[in-house]
Amino acid sequence: MNADWRVFAVASAFFAALTAIFGKVGVSEMNSDLATFLRTIVILLVTAVLIWARHEWQRPDALSPKGVIFLVLSGVATGLSWLCYYRALQTGPASRVAPIDKLSVVLVVLFAVLFLGERLTWKVGVGSILITAGAVLMAL
Repeated sequence: MNADWRVFAVASAFFAALTAIFGKVGVSEMNSDLATFLRTIVILLVTAVLIWARHEWQRPDALSPKGVIFLVLSGVATGLSWLCYYRALQTGPASRVAPIDKLSVVLVVLFAVLFLGERLTWKVGVGSILITAGAVLMAL
């Protein structure tokens, strides 16, 4: 499958929206930390089945140490993000939690410029300002 990255980005946004809606209902029935744990197990199983079905397993010694370290750090950040997100969903309205969570887009732009050396274009800058303004407006 050689789909354009935009297809996967739109699919990610769609599934992230479902995550907020399904998560809001789920955390109303249990502790948000337990909800995050159960969600993580499901993600692990779904990903394992996908890797198995596509024959994408690799031997651990064939993996890049730098890649593994940064993926572990990414996993820690993801876990902390999910724990915070589900706690926020448990106590706040999904329609206000999700826009604040999407300020991560603005932070990604900032971090990409500062740490990855990506160029900040006027379109990305204006878009980041608009996302920030929208998130603040929706959170009030």
